[in-house]
Amino acid sequence: RMSQKNETPAQANTTTAEQPTSTVSGNATPETPKKKKKVSKKVLAEAPNQTLTIIDNRTGGKIEVPIKNGTIQATALKPLSLRSYDPAYLNTALASSKITYISGSQGILRYRGYPIEQLAEKSTFLEVAYLLLFGSLPNTSQLQTWSSRIMSHTYLHENLLTLLKTFRYDAHPMGMVVSSVAAMSTFYPESNPALAGQTVFNDPKLRNKAIYRIIGKLPTIAACSYRHRIGRPYNQPVNNLNYIENFIYMLDHLQEKNYVPHPKLTKALDVLFILHADHELNCSTAAMRHIVSSGTDPYTGVAAASAALYGPLHGGANEAVLRMLESIGSVENIPKFLEDVKNKKKKLMGFGHRVYKNYDPRAKIIKKTAYDVFEVCGQEPLIKIATELERIALTDDYFISRKLYPNVDFYSGLIYKAMGFPTDMFPVLFCIPRAVGWLAHWIELLDDPENKIVRPRQVYLGEDKRDYVPLDERPKAKVSNQEVYWSDFSRRRNVSLGKSAL
Repeated sequence: RMSQKNETPAQANTTTAEQPTSTVSGNATPETPKKKKKVSKKVLAEAPNQTLTIIDNRTGGKIEVPIKNGTIQATALKPLSLRSYDPAYLNTALASSKITYISGSQGILRYRGYPIEQLAEKSTFLEVAYLLLFGSLPNTSQLQTWSSRIMSHTYLHENLLTLLKTFRYDAHPMGMVVSSVAAMSTFYPESNPALAGQTVFNDPKLRNKAIYRIIGKLPTIAACSYRHRIGRPYNQPVNNLNYIENFIYMLDHLQEKNYVPHPKLTKALDVLFILHADHELNCSTAAMRHIVSSGTDPYTGVAAASAALYGPLHGGANEAVLRMLESIGSVENIPKFLEDVKNKKKKLMGFGHRVYKNYDPRAKIIKKTAYDVFEVCGQEPLIKIATELERIALTDDYFISRKLYPNVDFYSGLIYKAMGFPTDMFPVLFCIPRAVGWLAHWIELLDDPENKIVRPRQVYLGEDKRDYVPLDERPKAKVSNQEVYWSDFSRRRNVSLGKSAL
């Protein structure tokens, strides 16, 4: 039986928490929960007794567990011979952090305390990057120094350029980015803990150097990957332009003199980079923390985080939105599509979020940015379907009751498409700014006294002890399907060898 006395939230505001928790018997069969009474987090924060009493109905064992910042230590369950089980981190805090605050119920996103709406309107990406990494907004001289150092690290080693050119002509740009960032670790042995010692990043100069290199070179790697994909020669950085202008220049410049990207496009991409710079402990950021907890270098960590971002459930989600809108076809087909969603025949992409149970604040900003882009690039035809789909869904009780609101992916893909980016560049455009968040979490982890190598436990459900059986005495193994497909290149050979060509 678990009885929650009080709870302390990470942020003492007026959003609501639920109590008490439902009773759980010793055989882990939950009883029907009682009606939950909502109590404000402020009340919980001010409660005098910040503990949780847990009684094990199997043994009668009882423990009193301290509550801190709305959490209990999972290791507090050890006296009861119990472990917490949370395979997708649905209710598990992996770390304490001061970087990004999210209130899913209120639709709030803040970087280091600053509302995302203010930063998107008034700031720039490099200024926000400084904020995320170092905790405060820079003054004029600090921003100039920071920007200058980032822009002086945009060039790639010739060997890295050679590596990029060895990829197939149709290589996915994100695969090229992941591989190239991983390769960067081999260029800087002084920053490799495996070579220079485990404490190498206790030196802030080496930390900062890695930060400058990664943030500075990622746009160059991304632009080279894009140019490779479309069969054009790579452009060298031009550091008389700002960070975003230089990136777009490397993407698009052919032989024009004094080419400067359109200011509205530069601003739109700057805003999108700000919105994507960090988002607390999402899949890729958790992967970054997991990897670097072993003491590896940040280049390898960012490559691993990029690989996590590559997945369609994370960085590729806005591409799925585009495909959904294209499949709807016209505004007239929206009611039928939404009925299919309700009947589990179709999926509604770009709505809902693991954290947000309200309108994603980033989606509101992106929607405005979309129309700014359309003014100069022409309106993306899918926007009519998107806005009408949003309007109908937000007036339908089915979606309202399930707290399904547009998220950041719903409009970002439309902007990228209107700007002429192919869909396989979408995760790359996500990766460049998110690297700042990954690096901020890397620094925070290095300085965290609770930092240890990440080593989750498991619940073993496999076979009990079995004795080895000689090969000629074994029955046929019962295993999963081990069939493979054959490529067209093997068809003639397989037929000639008497194998099935299918």
